[in-house]
Amino acid sequence: MGIVYADIRLANDARTDLEEINANALIDTDALHLCIPEHVALQLQLKTLEMREVILADGQSRQVRYVSPVRIEMLNRHCVTGALVFGDQVLMGAIPMEDMDLVIEPARLKVTVNPKAPNIPLSLAKGSK
Repeated sequence: MGIVYADIRLANDARTDLEEINANALIDTDALHLCIPEHVALQLQLKTLEMREVILADGQSRQVRYVSPVRIEMLNRHCVTGALVFGDQVLMGAIPMEDMDLVIEPARLKVTVNPKAPNIPLSLAKGSK
């Protein structure tokens, strides 16, 4: 599968007076979290909750800020999550993808809503046997 990008909107969920940001995010289901560059965290005035250790694609370990609350909107769906602050582009990982019940169409290199739940996000509240 190739590289997938998607247009998303980011906001500080605690500060509705601040302007939202449009971003073209790299979609990476091998990553877990939302990752944002420092300038996005500053513009949204996100609060640092803690430092977290992350393992990068090249195997290196680094400590980065974990900020919150970030509201993500895409395809008429939204979630509120934390974000790791590093890198030079917005990256959306599996946690927000699952939270909004979004899937990747590999043949079209496109993010879309789960076809099993086209109207509202579907969540699994408890595992089944």
